[in-house]
Amino acid sequence: MPDERPPFLPGVELSRVLYEECVAPLLAGTPHAAARVGAGSEVLGLDTERSTDHDWGPRLQLFLPEGFEPEALERLRGRIAAALPRRLRGWPTRYTPAPGDPGVWRLTDAPEGRHLVEVVHFGDWFVEWLGFDPRAGVTTADWLATPTQRLAGFVGGAVFSDGTGELIGAREALAWYPSDVWRYVLACQWQRIAQEEAFAGRCTEVGDDLGERVVTARLVRDLMRLCLLLARHYPPYSKWLGSAFARLPEAAGVAPVLRRALVSSDPQRELAEAYRLVAQWQNRTGLAEALTPEPRPFHSRPYPVLDAGRFTEALLARVEDPELVGRPPVGAVDQYLDGTDALENVTLARKVSSAVDRLRPG
Repeated sequence: MPDERPPFLPGVELSRVLYEECVAPLLAGTPHAAARVGAGSEVLGLDTERSTDHDWGPRLQLFLPEGFEPEALERLRGRIAAALPRRLRGWPTRYTPAPGDPGVWRLTDAPEGRHLVEVVHFGDWFVEWLGFDPRAGVTTADWLATPTQRLAGFVGGAVFSDGTGELIGAREALAWYPSDVWRYVLACQWQRIAQEEAFAGRCTEVGDDLGERVVTARLVRDLMRLCLLLARHYPPYSKWLGSAFARLPEAAGVAPVLRRALVSSDPQRELAEAYRLVAQWQNRTGLAEALTPEPRPFHSRPYPVLDAGRFTEALLARVEDPELVGRPPVGAVDQYLDGTDALENVTLARKVSSAVDRLRPG
């Protein structure tokens, strides 16, 4: 990045200026859609001055119908390169690869820099980002195989123009899970909590402070993701999980309890209070039978728990989608697959999800 630092402007707004002032005038009469979607903190509305050091700036996707030949796309890329000003709102419009960091781009004034206006066919970009083309319909398998970070990046950001309606239609199709998929994913998130909700208390009992912190942090993370799912927000990856959670109105009540759990000498009790608050929220959705949210002992042991498996069962009892009935209660792909490299490879994520689906009885 050059030494001169222009005033910070949210990346999506900078991309909007790029489209309206530089790219749109080149497209008179050409059917297209233009947007800033996909990867990047700006797509989630979470970019800051720090974000400007890589993969940030005046960039966008320019979608064209499949009828445009590859040569036509390449000519348009060249026209855009020739028409771009050196800077836009003080920021360079071109990028250079970051030394020693493959796939990362940094803003540059160097004449050999390249623009990051992606000129692509709708279907090619959809399949690359999601693993499927939502214009052909979205199956239950598609929902379960697509990492929530990818869904968040697809429905986030901004569309600057769509004379075709294809991008807007695809985003509307993926705005949120169908009701049964939502129930199933929520059920599986409660299942994750059910599997470990008593462990922090047991760690405390045996004096395992480090183990207690690890278990507590895992449960706090799962509760934060559960809250986002209840609020109809796709959970982003870990760097932005706390920021996305903090935006929820309900976080004002839940977040202080989770913070106390992370530092308490008795985190089990703080976690039990968090379970109670989130269970009340679950009841308010009407997605399943309302159950008592009050904590109870863990069998004969004195650790307060929710017995979260009850909420799993109540949600699954309302699921009617035959693709979900009898499916193992493990959830969508990023509820059981946690490696970044695996989740960023949508082809691999879809293969793993398909393998899990084959575990259904019969």
